[in-house]
Amino acid sequence: MNAPIPVSALAPAARPCMPAQPVVVDSQGFLVDGRQWSAAVAAELAAAEGIETLGDRHWAVIHLVRQRYLDLGALPVMRLICRAAGVDRQQAHRLFGSCRSLWRVAGLPHPGDEALAYMT
Repeated sequence: MNAPIPVSALAPAARPCMPAQPVVVDSQGFLVDGRQWSAAVAAELAAAEGIETLGDRHWAVIHLVRQRYLDLGALPVMRLICRAAGVDRQQAHRLFGSCRSLWRVAGLPHPGDEALAYMT
């Protein structure tokens, strides 16, 4: 595993909502310590992914994927997440760009190389 990289090194310098402590991500942009996740951290991670603002739809999907991951301890089925959030697959991709970006913004840990292969 590579050395952790501060999120501030990945995101633009001017951000309106900065977390209180430096947030550390791994070399692929996944949060190293899930206990650091908060709305401010999500905004920071979203900025690093090129997402300017997290709206209500973003938050609905983020909260669902976090809850399902925490309940299951595994990758949730995105089709079910989208259905529960009231968005279709295309809308989800417009919101986050990819499942990988959603996973990063949601502050979830690196899912493993095999799972990453499916996160397009």
